[in-house]
Amino acid sequence: MAVALKDVRIDLRANTNQKTLLERAAELKHISLSSYILSTSLNQAQIDLSENETLVLSNRDRDLVMAALDNPPEPNEALKGLFK
Repeated sequence: MAVALKDVRIDLRANTNQKTLLERAAELKHISLSSYILSTSLNQAQIDLSENETLVLSNRDRDLVMAALDNPPEPNEALKGLFK
């Protein structure tokens, strides 16, 4: 198994209470504070990106989109003008 080289540093500032909370959580997982912050941040980043990049449609809206794709309307004059 190849090990990825970690060659970029990320710095952050926290107050004492925040650091203590993060340290306690890292101890529960038996990992370092840095590993805990990195893994939980990456998990949340994946969730945030997924929520932003995924479009969930109702059945009605899905049917409307599919119908428009299957039977696109004729271009109007404004759209035709864009291609001149």
